[in-house]
Amino acid sequence: MTVPPTALDEQAAVADLAGLPARGRLGFLRSEVFRRPAMLVGLGILAFFVFLAIFGPWIEPYDPSTQSGAVYEPPSSAHWLGTDDAGADMLSLVIEGARVSMIVGFAAALVAMLIGGTVGLWSGFYGGKSDTVLMRITDYVLVIPDIPLMIIVAALFGRSLTNIILIIGIIYWTSTARLIRAQTKSVRERTYVKRARALGAGNQRLIGKHVLPQVMPLLIANTVITVAIAIFAETYITFLGLGDPELTSWGKLIENAFKGDAVLNDAWWAIVPPGVCVTLVILACTMVGMAMEDALNPRLRVGHLAVRRFRLRPLKGAVDSE
Repeated sequence: MTVPPTALDEQAAVADLAGLPARGRLGFLRSEVFRRPAMLVGLGILAFFVFLAIFGPWIEPYDPSTQSGAVYEPPSSAHWLGTDDAGADMLSLVIEGARVSMIVGFAAALVAMLIGGTVGLWSGFYGGKSDTVLMRITDYVLVIPDIPLMIIVAALFGRSLTNIILIIGIIYWTSTARLIRAQTKSVRERTYVKRARALGAGNQRLIGKHVLPQVMPLLIANTVITVAIAIFAETYITFLGLGDPELTSWGKLIENAFKGDAVLNDAWWAIVPPGVCVTLVILACTMVGMAMEDALNPRLRVGHLAVRRFRLRPLKGAVDSE
């Protein structure tokens, strides 16, 4: 049995990685990320739906806003996914809905990343009263029920796409803030950060050159997972009737199917395709986020790469057992 590397070995491994030139470090991270099957599968699924969102208007077989068949026409060669309660082609509607759902997912995750990352970085680095105040605000936002808040915002400011993006981002930044705060507090106490401070580096330089590069991988991985949460949130917001009535999303398709009694008419094709799309995107984001965290988080990376990548020797007196 091989003895795991010590803390000094792990610090040396991280220092060797940090000392690589930008191109070499980028190549190392690329090789560690893309060698994971889960990462490749997740990126493939996300790339497929991003392609649908971008090039949807050119690949939709029918105009999703007009009737192209009978009401609740089952899947056929003319309509691969059947039609809805208005006779519109479901395949065209699913492609059309991908654009709104992906926009909401990525935009809301970006808002959550900016708010949560800023709060977590500031709170974890400076500590003291700033940490106390910011964490109390985070705790208060964390316990606010999301659905009642969404109803209030929709009633006060209208059911627009911008409002949906902002409210999802404002609600779900709290987990990002707590995660980044914990990682920042850990990085702040490391030897190379204290050494840079002793040499006269200011807070801005310490954050920009030493702390932020270490917490950024975890922030990116958490943001990818937040995309899945945002898409799911948009789906059930729209299903409850709080979405933009002028836009087509996967949640809107499910809402229309239930309002049009698709279940009573055995029109499963009006509900299953958008639900499967939401499930696939959530699964893909989760796979990509977990693979990125495993590959880019220094603690996780060193744990399983130190001996193999940097050829660290076991401690003296180590005993091999069968």
